[in-house]
Amino acid sequence: MSLLPLFATCPRGVEPLLATELTALGASDCRERKGGIAFSGDLNAAYRACLWSRLANRILMPLNSFPLADSDALYEGAKAIDWPGLFALERTFAIEVAGHSPAVTHTHYAGLKVKDAIADRFRERHGERPNVDTDAPDIRIHVHLERSQATLSLDLSGESLHKRGYRVAGGEAPLKENLAAAILIRSGWAEIAAAGGALLDPMCGSGTLLIEGAMIAADIAPGLKRAKYGFEAWSGHDAALWQTIRAEASGRKSAGLARLPAIVGSDIDDNALRSAHLNADRAGLLGPIRFEQRDALEARPIAATGLVATNPPYGERLGSESEIIKLYSLFGATLKHYFAGWRATVFTSRPDLSPRLGLRASQMHTLFNGAIECKLLQFEMATRVVPTGMDAQPPTITGGEDFANRLRKSLKHLGKWAKRGGIHNYRVYDADLPDYALAIDLYEVGNGTPDLHVHVQEYAAPDTIDPIKAERRLREALAQLQAILAVPASRIHYKLRKSQKGSAQYQKQDESREFMSVVEHGCKLWVNFEDYLDTGLFLDHRPMRLRIQKECEDKRFLNLFCYTGSATVHAAKGGASHTTSVDLSKTYLDWADRNLLLNGFDTRGPWNTHQLIRADAMAWLAEQAGDPRAPRYDLIFCDPPTFSNSKSMEGVLDTQADHAGMIRNAVALLAPAGKLYFSTNRRRFKLDEALSTEFKVNEITAQTLDEDFKRPPPSHRSWSIERS
Repeated sequence: MSLLPLFATCPRGVEPLLATELTALGASDCRERKGGIAFSGDLNAAYRACLWSRLANRILMPLNSFPLADSDALYEGAKAIDWPGLFALERTFAIEVAGHSPAVTHTHYAGLKVKDAIADRFRERHGERPNVDTDAPDIRIHVHLERSQATLSLDLSGESLHKRGYRVAGGEAPLKENLAAAILIRSGWAEIAAAGGALLDPMCGSGTLLIEGAMIAADIAPGLKRAKYGFEAWSGHDAALWQTIRAEASGRKSAGLARLPAIVGSDIDDNALRSAHLNADRAGLLGPIRFEQRDALEARPIAATGLVATNPPYGERLGSESEIIKLYSLFGATLKHYFAGWRATVFTSRPDLSPRLGLRASQMHTLFNGAIECKLLQFEMATRVVPTGMDAQPPTITGGEDFANRLRKSLKHLGKWAKRGGIHNYRVYDADLPDYALAIDLYEVGNGTPDLHVHVQEYAAPDTIDPIKAERRLREALAQLQAILAVPASRIHYKLRKSQKGSAQYQKQDESREFMSVVEHGCKLWVNFEDYLDTGLFLDHRPMRLRIQKECEDKRFLNLFCYTGSATVHAAKGGASHTTSVDLSKTYLDWADRNLLLNGFDTRGPWNTHQLIRADAMAWLAEQAGDPRAPRYDLIFCDPPTFSNSKSMEGVLDTQADHAGMIRNAVALLAPAGKLYFSTNRRRFKLDEALSTEFKVNEITAQTLDEDFKRPPPSHRSWSIERS
């Protein structure tokens, strides 16, 4: 057979791998180009490249290459090709234009010029022209523009070769099949599989890495399921040769499936797993590939050796930046502590997060997922004796021993205190060691035997702290925390707490909408661990809420800046005759409503015993204080944000500047013998001294801090204020 000039396109960064692959398929004179390989090959090599290439996007057969001075030159260069000799009149065709040239700046116009040239050649030969079909043409013609040069090629592949024919549905931004194959080939999966090693993807999404891995290990031609190739409508097509090559591939598939190693994929997202099941089924590999629903951070070895290959999710599938940080930090620890003797490869578009894995990459390569530059990180896990399977006991966690010792002491002390006081949700650690600047809260969720959830907030490190050290300390702390508390990673909720202004601390971090109920002093309260910086329950105000509950029997209660209404629930539980809760946020008023309903208090009854008012609390308070007909309250709780400039407010709230007027207005709404509890979390807050001359003012901060918040400086300051 005579040699044909050929060109295989591929994702950027894959060129060296593709050159090696094409050589093994019979190609010769392979030359790397940006985004592909130029090579020579006979018809056998061309067919094998179309059927067997796991890495190429297209196999092109260049027909003419010429200087491109203007659009007329493009027309003349295209017309010089014997198109009627390449395909029959009854065949449909389409033109794809790629690249850029100053001579022809619009790709659509370039396509029209080539189409006109093809039509004219056919009219000269047959008196009519073939039809264009842009959706499913028989023949595809590729036009590549590069500066002052144009190349026209026949696309032997037809549709892009990455479309294997098995994908039914892909999750968010799925990997293209040929890029997934490149990741596995670069990671040495073929050699690992040949030695009996397993393949595990603990964040498998729609299963592309696993399906491509199974096809590599079982020697399955990636194009075997494709129904149509571009060369089949080409006049030079040799149908007999093609059938021989396909038959050989079918035989190799049957033999390969018999020696397939263990291949397992897992994902926490059931929608992603459904897509993976469908794709594997279409590929004929649902049996050989096993899927499980599991958090990636609970992944364990499925064999003595193998490859962990994964493309961690991001964006909608994962949610907030905090969840991404937690995932990387704990996933690196999972690999290190459980996958001794394995190789791991992580393909990521977030190389800035790679240090959080805490692993030293043995190799790193740049690959492009479309236009996105990504990194392929490869790790060799140190070999040591370790039990396999989900029942394997975790080895000793190294790093963060000081933090671990401090956490254990705090758990022992505060655990006993919480048990004695019937407290189910409390802070167990709050930057007790300067190197580990975290606030860690424990929540018991659910009835009966509750599940333990851990809410972790990392205080942003100052600029003077080395970010690499800060990342290492967070990683150590999370790993130790998970090991000591023995909780699944899915119940560790991590947030990065930066300095906030106004209502920023209340802004959404995620969209999980997953609410869980906890119990506090007989009250049920909804918390949300993912969607906001805070959970909806300020644990440091626990003693204040209990105080309100004990003092509210048969009293009218006003909750200003009520947030999620937890203090209102305690007042209602304590027998308040009437409650009024005021906040500007509809989200938090709805939350307060749900909290009241959870405890059996009807906010919609005919007597309107528990009133929820959406308003700027400061403006509402001033208006009510000036109205002699306004209701009076026996007990008022006022816990304003330190600062707020919400667009919905009439002005700007600054607790330091505005507290005196706020307190005077609140006192004006007190019934005889009524009491105001004023509280603030503002650091360096100073109460206006004039208030002590006008009212009976007692600071009760120490009485409103439980054992878990007795750390200097106090998390809040509180005062009891009454008329003199």
